[in-house]
Amino acid sequence: MTTEEKTLKTLQRVIFPSAVETDVVPLYVDAGAATGVQLPTRFDSDAATSLKEATDAQTLNAPAPAASANAARNLTGRRSITVGDGKHLSFGTYFNAFPASYWRRWTDLKQVVLSVHTSGEGMVVVYKSNGRGVIQRVDAKLLSGSAETTFQLPLAPFGDGGWYWFDLSGTTDLELIEANWLGDIEPRADVNAGQATVQITTMNKVEYCINNIRTLGESPEIFDSVHEFLIVDQGNKKVQDHPDFEEVVKPLAGKFRIINQGNLGGSGGFSRGMFEAVNNGSDYVLLLDDDVIVEPESILRMVTFANYCKTPTIVGAHMFDMFDRSVLHAYGEVVNPWRNFYDKPYDDMVMGHDLGRSNLRSTHWLHRRVDVDYNGWWMCLIPTAVIHEIGLSLPLFLKWDDAEYGLRAKEAGFPTVSFPGAGVWHVSWTDKDDSVGWQAYYHERNRLITALLHSPFDKGGRVMLDSLFWM
Repeated sequence: MTTEEKTLKTLQRVIFPSAVETDVVPLYVDAGAATGVQLPTRFDSDAATSLKEATDAQTLNAPAPAASANAARNLTGRRSITVGDGKHLSFGTYFNAFPASYWRRWTDLKQVVLSVHTSGEGMVVVYKSNGRGVIQRVDAKLLSGSAETTFQLPLAPFGDGGWYWFDLSGTTDLELIEANWLGDIEPRADVNAGQATVQITTMNKVEYCINNIRTLGESPEIFDSVHEFLIVDQGNKKVQDHPDFEEVVKPLAGKFRIINQGNLGGSGGFSRGMFEAVNNGSDYVLLLDDDVIVEPESILRMVTFANYCKTPTIVGAHMFDMFDRSVLHAYGEVVNPWRNFYDKPYDDMVMGHDLGRSNLRSTHWLHRRVDVDYNGWWMCLIPTAVIHEIGLSLPLFLKWDDAEYGLRAKEAGFPTVSFPGAGVWHVSWTDKDDSVGWQAYYHERNRLITALLHSPFDKGGRVMLDSLFWM
């Protein structure tokens, strides 16, 4: 890294999974082809294709399973991968493309610097997209020997959406040693150490908790961004009684704590985490479900982005399916103010989109910036400044606490951003249908409470009539 680059802040690191996690490889590196949305040169009565037709006709360019497996075999570390002689890999992926439109909208960043450290012969090509998913080539440089190659990339074109990314092609075996997205930007004035309390609420899901503690302990790169790792244990099967507990918490010594309390539901557990973060001096609390698989880099990215947001901002991670790990649950969610029900921000968004079948570069709606009302508390970063202003979660026990809090924060002037590149794998609704059985009561009761508190319509709009179909 050059002297000039050392003065820049690291905004996002290019990362990879382990070589055995072939099912998640498409989220990190793409061995397939993609041309993006192909638009005609004009739209009039003589044009062969309308804008909608062009968008709808996008090609699904999924890498074959063999291609993903081959890319996995070329992984050489958490930050490195080999591009074979005559081969081509794209990093226009969920975890490694740079969400330029989000940085442009929510921070004062004017340009991003891409730094790529390679060894070998080949080429690096930088691309960008716009909010419609149209891909444009930005720049390219030949690579030879040990090289540190940089590109200065403006954010001005990304008003409504778009990403930056790069591809590598090898003319011999080309090693990507590391790559980083950098920026000249300072944290917001009210940010102190820029640290979060990472808080897990759990009830009798000991194995999940132990696995997540282990994962976090094996990720020392996130420690500077974490004030404390906190588990609020509300079960009768205690995390600290697990035979591996003492071993897995060793790396977190001095930063780890467990609080045992009665079962107050997710709302009560997360409220305790909020309370503790406010009182221990953290800038943020990061709420984390227990039944998840964590990508630790997401913590670093969420804290980093929140530090640079123009105003205190709730930053949420996207949810992927734990048992079908390339499937994205939702790219962003809003609450319909008339029906007071979860809704998509726009119609062409797909719920349950498989990025292993249709990659980022080929999926037009993933390039549009999505503005949301709330983010699920499977993984959500809340500034303590927001908690000081609007208080803790409502005592709803479970369901709708996250949506209600997001709406309450929005009314107080605090936005929520569902931040691309920050993701977590959670048990999907296919295996966890909590809209039936005893939890259905909490769904309906808390939906009514949320509507009466936050709907702009008299008596919560249509919520009472719709509720008849839930009874």
